[in-house]
Amino acid sequence: MKKINELANTKPLDVRDKKIEYALLDRQYEAEKEKLDSIILEGMASGQYILGKDIGDLEKEIARYCGTKYCVTVNSGTDALILGMSALGIGSGDEVITPPNSFFASTSSIIHLGAVPVFVDIQGDMNIDPKLIEKAITPKTKAIMPVHLTGRICAMDEIRSIARKHNLLVVEDAAQSFGSMYKGKKSGSFGDIGCFSAHPLKVFNACGDAGFITTNKEEVYKAVGFLRNHGFLTRTYIKKWGYVSRLDTVQARILSYRLTQVDEYIQRRRQNIELFRSTLNKKYITILPDKDYEYNSCQTFMIHVPNRDELKIFLADQKIEVHVHYPIPIHLQDVAKPLGYKLGDMPVTEKYSSRILSVPISQYLKKEEILYISRKINEFYER
Repeated sequence: MKKINELANTKPLDVRDKKIEYALLDRQYEAEKEKLDSIILEGMASGQYILGKDIGDLEKEIARYCGTKYCVTVNSGTDALILGMSALGIGSGDEVITPPNSFFASTSSIIHLGAVPVFVDIQGDMNIDPKLIEKAITPKTKAIMPVHLTGRICAMDEIRSIARKHNLLVVEDAAQSFGSMYKGKKSGSFGDIGCFSAHPLKVFNACGDAGFITTNKEEVYKAVGFLRNHGFLTRTYIKKWGYVSRLDTVQARILSYRLTQVDEYIQRRRQNIELFRSTLNKKYITILPDKDYEYNSCQTFMIHVPNRDELKIFLADQKIEVHVHYPIPIHLQDVAKPLGYKLGDMPVTEKYSSRILSVPISQYLKKEEILYISRKINEFYER
């Protein structure tokens, strides 16, 4: 309580003319402007805008960072899931087990392939509950898709054990977890494929849409390489009916630079969370602890609170931008009605969906801004 009480003695932050934004991408650009401007201009001057050496170099750098043999870049994290699962042979009628508390792309990628999403509830860490997975397996089950929500890697020892026992594929939805580790291994190195987004809102981020797949399977690497580029074997001969999902050269150059900075981004975000931990009033606010074997890249700082919606309105009045990831679980979305789920089928997910709130955590937040956010959240509950 000492640090909480010290907030009362902190000089108030003047926010009359400004708002504490959630992502602070403008601050990232200002901090990196000189380097980024040079990278972009050199990329434009190269005359090589699609595929080419910069793409190949980035793929090698990412594979090395993640501890996998291969990486192949694509247009987005959604395309990473679709093309990656297609390369694994997941298709019409196959069932894929996944949690319902995720961004829509996890489920929509399964649907787009003609496969069937089978939802399994989560456990207290907000990730899929491995104890419930085996009950959901049927003769049609082809894969398990764990989602590493907020940057916290799922219980991969248990999940991989279940997959081996039932001869299932593992598709890591690692969109939110680049740089995270579980028992010393990097996200994206546990499954048959790891599927990442480098959308601007991610910790490892491009300045537009971007994504990539990590794998140790050469056949997957080659298959996605064909699929992302129309299925071309040569310019006049296609091997498969493909897609257009190529990362452009300028984004690849930006990501190559930011890959050299991402560990520092993560460390700053982790420090920001520790400051929140020490200043938010735990009587009202729950912050999930990290286990000893977890290293969370802190894509999202999610707190669990009562009266969430009222708090969200209050913080907006204080010019603090917050979000909810996600207020309506996928199994309760109107578009998911044909899947046959109803309220009460995923009790843990449904309970948490009314209590979770994502607070700014950018590496470009200032200490006084973090203290101001903590003070206002505490004030809401203590008044």
